[in-house]
Amino acid sequence: MGAAIAFHLAERGVEDVVIVERDTPGSGSTSKAAGGVRCQFSDEVNIALAAHGLEVLRNFETDFGVDIDLVSNGYLFLLDSEESAQAFSENVDLQQRMGLDSRMLTVAEVAELAPYVNTEGLVAGAFNPGDGHCTPEAVVSGYITAARERGVQVLKDCEVTGFETSAGPDREVTAVVTDHGTIACTQAVCAAGAWSGLIGDLAGVDLPVKPLRREIMVSEPVDFDTTGMPFTIDFTTSYYVHPEGPGLLFGCPDEVDDWSFNDKRDPNWLTTLAERIEARTPALIDVEAKRGWAGLYEMTPDHNALIGEAEELTGFFYACGFSGHGFLMGPAVGEVVADLMTGRTPFVDVTPMDKRRFITTGLRKELNVV
Repeated sequence: MGAAIAFHLAERGVEDVVIVERDTPGSGSTSKAAGGVRCQFSDEVNIALAAHGLEVLRNFETDFGVDIDLVSNGYLFLLDSEESAQAFSENVDLQQRMGLDSRMLTVAEVAELAPYVNTEGLVAGAFNPGDGHCTPEAVVSGYITAARERGVQVLKDCEVTGFETSAGPDREVTAVVTDHGTIACTQAVCAAGAWSGLIGDLAGVDLPVKPLRREIMVSEPVDFDTTGMPFTIDFTTSYYVHPEGPGLLFGCPDEVDDWSFNDKRDPNWLTTLAERIEARTPALIDVEAKRGWAGLYEMTPDHNALIGEAEELTGFFYACGFSGHGFLMGPAVGEVVADLMTGRTPFVDVTPMDKRRFITTGLRKELNVV
């Protein structure tokens, strides 16, 4: 997210752009993401951001010279209740009105598309053939390299410890304070993922973002063809699987949600995953685990992003709280935030994503969260 914003600021002629990274670029949640890219959302703004982001990723190798291993096998949501099917049907109607090739599937069509799925209990499916997955680290690398070529400075192993602001009731950003020194500026953007709430606290800005742990397992190579296998999600349980090189990538929530910055693997999680595999994709139960990791979602109260400029602090912008879909929206949000910071009109109105919605219009629920 931050790399994309910095790149687009430089593209717009902004000088003296600095990325401050506590570790290395992408080392937070991005490099630990499953890499899914999809347009199947329930919120019109999210659909627009995702569709634009996916278009950028389709052209990424041409535009940035980096192969991001994009696989466009589609996203398949498995639905086991009439309520979910009705909600997804309405979402698909919205997506189609916005020009996307989303569609509802019968249970028979699900079985034909995904023969490894146990269709018992399913009532429908939702599918978009243009969705898929790619390698998050490669995307970050592409943006960082391109940003540096345009004069962006990347400070690694550098932690933000505070902000300096002007005095008086109408505060403005004047500097970012780090453990390596102070950087004078009139604008700063918080794109710190699950840690954004902490950065907001340093600036006196309320960003309602909380961390939520998620785990992933990648299998050893499998002995069957996965070239046409879609990113498959059991919507009720949030269990998912997609091809990953010669193997498969699996994910699902912990048995009990861990709302902390703990990104260590839970030894009991593999048992939970095995139960999900056996219940919904029993044909995959014999795959062998190769490696795995845990990472952090950045959750907001309504599972929707926070994008805008803080009313408490002029010049403090934020792009965070994407609740599990930040990577796929990063390319589009990079453009949007750069436009906001330079006084331009973004390709989509993100005013509904302003954090003030929680005290004005109320929650803006995104329903299609995994």
